[in-house]
Amino acid sequence: MKDQFLLDPNATFLNHGSFGACPRVVFKEYQNWQRRLEFQPGKFMTHEVYHYLKEARDDIGKFLNCNGDDLLFFPNPTTAVSNVINSLQLSAGDEILMTQHEYGALVRSWRASAKKIGLTIRQQPVSNPVTTRERFVKEFWSGVNKNTRVIFISHITSSTALIFPVEEICSLASKAGILTIIDGAHVPGHIPLDISSLNCDFYTGACHKWLCAPKGVSFLYIKETHHEQMSPLVVSWGAEGDDPGPTELLKNFQWQGTRDMSAFLTIPAAIRFRKDNQWSIVQEKCKELVKRTADQLQQLLNTEPIFHGSHWLGQMISHPLPTAVPSDLKLMLWNDHQIEVPVFQWQDRQFIRVSIQGYNTWTDIERLIYALKTLLS
Repeated sequence: MKDQFLLDPNATFLNHGSFGACPRVVFKEYQNWQRRLEFQPGKFMTHEVYHYLKEARDDIGKFLNCNGDDLLFFPNPTTAVSNVINSLQLSAGDEILMTQHEYGALVRSWRASAKKIGLTIRQQPVSNPVTTRERFVKEFWSGVNKNTRVIFISHITSSTALIFPVEEICSLASKAGILTIIDGAHVPGHIPLDISSLNCDFYTGACHKWLCAPKGVSFLYIKETHHEQMSPLVVSWGAEGDDPGPTELLKNFQWQGTRDMSAFLTIPAAIRFRKDNQWSIVQEKCKELVKRTADQLQQLLNTEPIFHGSHWLGQMISHPLPTAVPSDLKLMLWNDHQIEVPVFQWQDRQFIRVSIQGYNTWTDIERLIYALKTLLS
């Protein structure tokens, strides 16, 4: 499987969760689109690209079980969520409810808006370790009050690599009239996602992570009832441009000045790659490796995991490190052992996060465990 990717054969890559990795066949499709663009730039950019963008939207829409015309393409979830924040009609005193596990860049984005408008950001604590879905939902929902207007929550967290029960939370929020914005950056291609059944208001996901598209491919789902209130941060030609639509939403967001759309057009190829390689079988093997990795890390590091039960895990595991670890452990793992794996701080503790993708084997984990034993002894 590793031969199907462009990864350095001399490195142990356990960091798929950060930026993904693109298979050769998908990257070739990416280059083909770029060549097609350069062959006739004017014709491609003013006429053809909109047809191919619709095909890509429809394909990812089928994959996610939603209408392709409810999707917008963005280079990353951060940009997508920033556009949502910009469009919400919030007032001073309104509250945004989230967990303490949310992605730092997006927490900063919310805080910038809060400072400007006078919002309150409430990061609701949940018990650590997480145990049952029911307990998590109860603890999180206790943060809701009469001023709560928006729930912003990760489907799979970045730092802690946990799968949150967003289905239950979206259901409660819908009944309470609270908007839901789901950060699903790690979800597409990682765990099954049925957006229509989820019944959220907004959902953003990265296709360049676990779906293995080229870098800079993400989407934003917007429930149809919110289309009219959406306004882009970058105002361009809109209805006066070449984009045929069919909606004002697409006309306003899809063209934001000249940019290379080639990466978005590879989405159908990324989905085909999964089908051609029986990816459901590949993923089951990855999940088994994750469970074994979790056990190995707990035994080696002698620290308690932040979850009880494998239902919190997909293809990533984040585990706390002992208190006395070298501050440059990540750099040491790379310099001394050519292992790329994130080491970071969350809630005043150091963590190591291991991602397992189809190109990884148990040998990669053995290398990591050996390196940690060597460096931490």
